[in-house]
Amino acid sequence: MKKLTSLLFFLLMISYLSAQDTYLYCGKLINTKSGKIQNEMTIVVSGNKISSVQKGYINTKEADDKIIDLKSKTVMPGLIDMHVHIEGETSPTRYLEAFTKNDADVAFTAAEIANRTLLAGFTTVRDLGGSGVNVALRNAIKKGKVSGPRIYTAEKAIGTTGGHADPTNGRKKELMGDPGPAEGVINSVDDARKAVRQRYKNGADLIKITATGGVLSVSKNGQNPQFAQEEVNEIVKVAKEYGMVVAAHAHGKEGMQRAIKAGVQTIEHGSFMDKETATLMKQYNTYLVPTLSAGKYVGEKAKIPNYYPAIITRIQQFPTPL
Repeated sequence: MKKLTSLLFFLLMISYLSAQDTYLYCGKLINTKSGKIQNEMTIVVSGNKISSVQKGYINTKEADDKIIDLKSKTVMPGLIDMHVHIEGETSPTRYLEAFTKNDADVAFTAAEIANRTLLAGFTTVRDLGGSGVNVALRNAIKKGKVSGPRIYTAEKAIGTTGGHADPTNGRKKELMGDPGPAEGVINSVDDARKAVRQRYKNGADLIKITATGGVLSVSKNGQNPQFAQEEVNEIVKVAKEYGMVVAAHAHGKEGMQRAIKAGVQTIEHGSFMDKETATLMKQYNTYLVPTLSAGKYVGEKAKIPNYYPAIITRIQQFPTPL
């Protein structure tokens, strides 16, 4: 036993001594704490953590340390996007993809989007709803199998029958079926509890609900409240029990207020927010994720004939997210 302990200690020491550090020589470094730009700085990375940030271009002490020369570049911390859908992008054919794409097709698309997101400077994203492939992508990135940002995913969003997150909206009756908690569709407190637990079982990091109608779902109303107060209360309660926060997609005032009173952590979009709702958010310590670029993008694309189904173009009459 003594020999085994000594061997383990020896191996750990070898691993520690041979650990490679990475030195980033930064021509300019944006200091987000001070709001200033610093010239000629070195960032030292040990393993997967920044161990120090030093003035000047510091010489390495070990022969196997790696140097990345960014003397002609401006370096800044990685960006965080609080609202993405990593599995796909809006397009004229997006509503057909549920019938034409397999999970493998979605996965390859998601991997490409994840890599592009990372190269754009986003090192962490919060993925707020997809098919469930987003969980596998998160795991693959964690294991270094594909390149992408750190992902916190909601797996599938939770909605109500005919609501913004009902995956069968717009289909003919034979294809609508009656999706339930497993698919993220609820109609009672019991369903709400089951849907949250199912997301947990499927590997979600957080819960996403669609507290109101939405712009891009094939349904008639883009802003009505879509959960009873007791349903959203139960979602937040159970999510908290399982160590998860809740993000609420919400455009209309009533849906926002129900979600806030239930204790959600964030309101996504908040298009019709008024002073009363903002005051309530402050009271309940709720944050707003405004998705400004998304609203602008959708508004522009809605002007292109046949880019979206007619029902969505009609919904564009209300303001884009503020």
